[in-house]
Amino acid sequence: MMEFRPSLTRKVVGWMFLFLGVVGLVLPFLQGFLFIALGLFILRHQYLWAHRGMGWVERRWPGAVAKVEGMEGRMIGRARDAGAGLRLRTRRLFGRG
Repeated sequence: MMEFRPSLTRKVVGWMFLFLGVVGLVLPFLQGFLFIALGLFILRHQYLWAHRGMGWVERRWPGAVAKVEGMEGRMIGRARDAGAGLRLRTRRLFGRG
């Protein structure tokens, strides 16, 4: 069963990568398939068709999706830590902490 996690930011970024992927299929200096795969990865919790597309990618390259999901989790953790540190420094700077 698929879990939907609606997010406007993820939708915008995912569609941007899909657009770059389609353009990259025509232009020689962009890796079209890579951008399409990234767009599907980002949109996998937004749309059912993207979730199915990621299933195809996972069958084609077993283990690659798990590695990217692990990397995504680490990046989200680092962003949260950086945000918490920034909030703490801002509070100290303005005397509210």
